[in-house]
Amino acid sequence: MAIRNGISAGELTSVTWLKARVSVGNGECIELADLPGGEIAMRNSRHPEGPALIFTKAELHAFLTGAKGAEFDHLAA
Repeated sequence: MAIRNGISAGELTSVTWLKARVSVGNGECIELADLPGGEIAMRNSRHPEGPALIFTKAELHAFLTGAKGAEFDHLAA
């Protein structure tokens, strides 16, 4: 199976999806999964069969560094 951006998350059957503990039960979850090729998949838990975005570890690291530095806080206000 070729894994690409926008692949149905439902097709990624051999991965384990993880979500932040603070989001459990709130219905506002973004879930991540390690992929066999070393990339990271991201999906919206409200739409588990919907599209998955695929990121390299470097891309996810850059995003998380920015998020930890409050670069995106204005988007959630």
